Amino acid sequence: MAASGGAYAAQLPAVPEWLNKGDNAWQLTAATLVGIQSMPGLVVLYGSIVKKKWAVNSAFMALYAYASSLLVWVLVGFRMAFGERLLPFWGKAGVALSQEYLVRRASLSATAHGATAKTEPFYPEATLVMFQFEFAAITLVLLAGSVLGRMNIKAWMAFTPLWLLLSYTVGAFSLWGGGFLYHWGVIDYSGGYVIHLSSGVAGFTAAYWVGPRLKSDRERFVPNNILLMIAGGGLLWMGWAGFNGGAPYAANIAASVAVLNTNVSAATSLLTWTCLDVIFFGKPSVIGAVQGMMTGLVCITPGAGLVQTWAAVIMGAFAGSVPWFTMMILHKKSALLMRVDDTLAVFHTHAVAGLLGGVLTGLLATPRLLEIESPVPGLRGAFYGGGIRQVGKQLAGAAFVVAWNVVVTSLILLAIGLVVPLRMPDEQLMIGDDAAHGEEAYALWGDGEKFDAARHDASRVGAGGGMEREGSVEQRLSGMGARGVTIQL
Repeated sequence: MAASGGAYAAQLPAVPEWLNKGDNAWQLTAATLVGIQSMPGLVVLYGSIVKKKWAVNSAFMALYAYASSLLVWVLVGFRMAFGERLLPFWGKAGVALSQEYLVRRASLSATAHGATAKTEPFYPEATLVMFQFEFAAITLVLLAGSVLGRMNIKAWMAFTPLWLLLSYTVGAFSLWGGGFLYHWGVIDYSGGYVIHLSSGVAGFTAAYWVGPRLKSDRERFVPNNILLMIAGGGLLWMGWAGFNGGAPYAANIAASVAVLNTNVSAATSLLTWTCLDVIFFGKPSVIGAVQGMMTGLVCITPGAGLVQTWAAVIMGAFAGSVPWFTMMILHKKSALLMRVDDTLAVFHTHAVAGLLGGVLTGLLATPRLLEIESPVPGLRGAFYGGGIRQVGKQLAGAAFVVAWNVVVTSLILLAIGLVVPLRMPDEQLMIGDDAAHGEEAYALWGDGEKFDAARHDASRVGAGGGMEREGSVEQRLSGMGARGVTIQL
C-alpha cells in the first residue's frame, strides 16, 4: 500500500501516543455487552417473567431507568463517582459533556494515595464514561425487579435519578473511584457490592416502602412467556463477558481469566440449583435454572479476575446452593422476608449472592492476580496468607453498602411519597398495563373489536368459513390420535 494516511497513519490527532487501540476497542465492546444486558436483556426478561397484565409496565420500568440514568450520569453522576475527592465516600460533582474533558486520557484522580498509583487507562475519558454508565444503569434496572407489579410509574420516574445520585455514586466512589474503602483494601473486582449488593438491598427496602402486590398476584404470578424469559436470561449470561471482562480497563490477562471464570461459575451454579430443585421438588424448574444462572454470575463478580478457575467452580456451587436455601427455606420461616413483597427475589439473587461472592473473594483471591489487577499493594485472600483480616474488610465494606442503601433509599421514597403515591391504587392493580399505560402486551384481535366466537375462535370455524359442530372438531382430532377440548373464552 503506497500511502500511510487515513486511520492507520502513525501520527494522527485522533490517535495520541497514550491511546492503546486494542484496549479502547475492547472497552467499548465491553460497554456494549453490558448495555445489551439491560437493553434488551432485562427488558425482555422482565416483560416475559411477569404476569401478562404487567408485561408492558415491567419492560417500561427497565427501559425508563436505562434512559434516565444516562442524562444524569453525564450531567453530574460520573464525576461524583469517579472524579476528584470531595469526601472520603463521594467525588465532586461536575459535567462530563465538554470535548476538552472527554478526549483527554482517562484518569481517576482520587485513586492516587501514598504507595497506590493513580489509575490511568490507555483510552479517552469518553470511553470510561460510557463503560461506567452501563454499570450505573443496570444497577437501577436490577433494583426495579423488586417493585414490579404495583409501583406507581410516576414515583419510579422520580426515584431513578435521585437514587443514582444519592446512593449509587457513593458506593461507586467508595469502592472504585478512590474512596476510603478502595484505599483500605476492600476488594470488589466488578460490582458484587457496588451493583448487586446495592440493588438487592435497595430493592428490598423499596419493596417494603412501596407495599405489596395484590393478594391474587402474590399467590399466582406465572410468567407470560418462558421462552422469552430464557432469551432474556441468555443475553444476560453472554453480556457478562463485558461486565467482568471490562473491569480491568484493559484487554489484559485479568480480563481473560475473568471471562472464563464468569462462565464456569454461572454453569456450576445453574446445575447446582437445578439439582436441588430435582432433589427436593421432584422436577427441574426453568425459572429456577435462570435464577441459578443469575446467582452464579453475581457471586463470581467480586472476584472474577482475581481467583483461580477451580475456585470459580467452588464459588458457583455456593452460589447455586446458599441463595437457593435463603429463597426456598429461610424465606418461608422469616416474618420480615414474608412480609416484604420482593417481586423477582432480587434480595436473594443479588444481595445474598453478591455478599457471598465478596466473602469468598476475601478467602480465595490469589496474590499473583491481585498484583496484576489491584492497584492497592499487598492484598491477598485468607487462603493465601491474608488471614482473617481480608475477610473482615470484605464484611465491613458490605456493612457500609447495606447501611447506606437502607437509609438513603428509605429517605428518597419517603420524600417522593409526600408528592405522589408510591403504589398504584387497587383498582388499577386489578387491571395492570391498560390502567398504567393505556396499552397491552398482546393484541389478540383488531383495535376496538370484542371477542366474537364466529370470528375469533379458530377451533370452531370450518375451512369454508362456517361454524363447525363440536363433534366434528373432536372427530378430526381423534383421527390425528389426540383428544380435543373446546375452550370458550
